[in-house]
Amino acid sequence: MGFKKLLASLGAGGASVETVLTEVNVVPGGVVQGEVRIQGGSVDQEIEGLSVGLQARVEVEGGDQETKQDIEFTRQQLGGAFQLQANQVYTVPFGLEVPWETPVTMIDGTALRGMNIGVTTELAIARAVDSGDLDPVNVHPLPAQQAILDAFIQLGFRFKSADMERGHIRGTRQKLPFYQEIEFFSPQQYRGINQVELSFVADDQEMDVILEMDKKPGLFTSGSDSYRAFKVGLADFQGTDWAAYLNQWLSEVGGKRNWA
Repeated sequence: MGFKKLLASLGAGGASVETVLTEVNVVPGGVVQGEVRIQGGSVDQEIEGLSVGLQARVEVEGGDQETKQDIEFTRQQLGGAFQLQANQVYTVPFGLEVPWETPVTMIDGTALRGMNIGVTTELAIARAVDSGDLDPVNVHPLPAQQAILDAFIQLGFRFKSADMERGHIRGTRQKLPFYQEIEFFSPQQYRGINQVELSFVADDQEMDVILEMDKKPGLFTSGSDSYRAFKVGLADFQGTDWAAYLNQWLSEVGGKRNWA
């Protein structure tokens, strides 16, 4: 069970808030379950609103520099206004839906470095709004996503890093203002490729799988990127040998050095 103090007292004698997550492990399209507990202070206070959301720390490119930005990508209001009596404890349960496009933060039980996604809590009291810290959640791959990841490992790719970038991938079903890239080092048999970046963009039926392959330079050419994209059904992905499927594409791009 996750348990974290989110908000300190709001002014002298003010309320304090705690959020308890009953399950921190979720998948895209799942639900984060928990409750918000508001502890009344020494005076009565008018609560104008309470909400929870999911937030991600995303890379933003601007000019020659790269910065980090916290982006809230879903929010749920928890009831309307009410009066919090002094010393009263007010508990609000919630089930926060996880968007299908939510990036994964865990692979095979291991946390991906740099992936910061979690629940935020916002309390509005008497025209003042105060937001809490991030209460992390672990987003595990969908079975169809795991099948693609397993295929990369089977082909000898090694995990390098992962990040979330602000922007859109053209030609996909993307709705969120950012996307995830999972980077792999290429094995020796694809000697024309340095690394591969993998992105998933899912909805409740299927997902777009996007590969960006960093090609090594040849004798008379500079390095370049090659893109491939395909769709995978979330319910019928098991009928394909994904290692063989990916190997065919990767071999065409990087099976030999580009000398011309």
